[in-house]
Amino acid sequence: MKKIKIAHILNSVGGVDVSLRLILTNIDSSKYENIVFHSDDDTNVPYLDNVENPIKDYKLPIKREISPLKDIAAIFNTLKILKKEKPQIIHAHSAKGGIIGKIVGYILKIPVLHTPQAYSYLSAETSFKQNLYLFVERCFRGLNNKILASSVSEKNRAIKEVGYNRENVLLFNNSINPISEIEDLSIEKTWPDYYICSVGRPSYQKNIELMLDVLVEVKKTLPQIHLVLMGVGYHSPSLNTVKEIIKTQNLDKNVTLLEWTSRNDIFNIIKNSQLYISTARYEGLPYSVIESLALKKAIVATDADGNRDLIENNYNGYLIENEDKYKFSEGIIKLINTNEINTKFSENSLKLFNSKFDINKNIRHLEKIYLENLKK
Repeated sequence: MKKIKIAHILNSVGGVDVSLRLILTNIDSSKYENIVFHSDDDTNVPYLDNVENPIKDYKLPIKREISPLKDIAAIFNTLKILKKEKPQIIHAHSAKGGIIGKIVGYILKIPVLHTPQAYSYLSAETSFKQNLYLFVERCFRGLNNKILASSVSEKNRAIKEVGYNRENVLLFNNSINPISEIEDLSIEKTWPDYYICSVGRPSYQKNIELMLDVLVEVKKTLPQIHLVLMGVGYHSPSLNTVKEIIKTQNLDKNVTLLEWTSRNDIFNIIKNSQLYISTARYEGLPYSVIESLALKKAIVATDADGNRDLIENNYNGYLIENEDKYKFSEGIIKLINTNEINTKFSENSLKLFNSKFDINKNIRHLEKIYLENLKK
């Protein structure tokens, strides 16, 4: 039987890269052939299928930021290659991948599924930029495409704010493989044995400034509190601000910043932490929080897109409304000081993971979505 060919288009960084690789290594490679279009400077790690064979990839000038000349070049090069490859469906990931995918799909009459992984207009720090980015998203909704949301929150945004018809918005939750083995750390452990942790580059989205404000409050009750913050090295526009806050608030002995951390080390650090925290303003469906569920961690997080899809308040953690640093610190202190609640929430996190976010179960749903939306 001839394989179904899927073209993936994206700027392959962060959670977008993780998402694609999980799809590629779990989808049935005897039935599906995948090709990848990605940026010429985003990754040098090869893409593999579920039996560890290399997947064909094309490097193009697909950039995160708006770059008219490079964007046009990426569109024309993608068109040229797709005419030869003849995929039956395009799966576009992230904002830039979505724009390129929708344009080339419309021209070539190839169905497009777009997974935003957190809409770009949510990242805008001014109302002008937010309205501009939202306008761009709305401009492309009428083309030959559907949204394949990574979370229920993202699905709701697509319908209520971007304006997609409900029947053109599908759902495939970001999902991971169960984490059965934890490898030893490959880096020197420079932090104490008792600590809380998070993964997040200092940026508007991750709101690490709030995280440090929370830590200041927690420290008043728990002076030895320690935060291990992973992933602060790549595209971290607020890193200098974060370092300055740590210095001025006398948090040097309470915070460890890890600029680059391997995925296995992240698992080890989360597994051995007291709990996981997130102060994000918005997410698609964050992999670090999904991993925390799989690793049986209680979680304290802002009540934001993505977080609210993974944390049920008073079930496996606490959701904090309105970025309230006092409520946030109270949640952390309660979980550290109350072992019974922490244990209960930890067990519930694993139950939630097993029921909703195990890719071994969910990949069949994605395959069905592909089949139902192929070019006829």
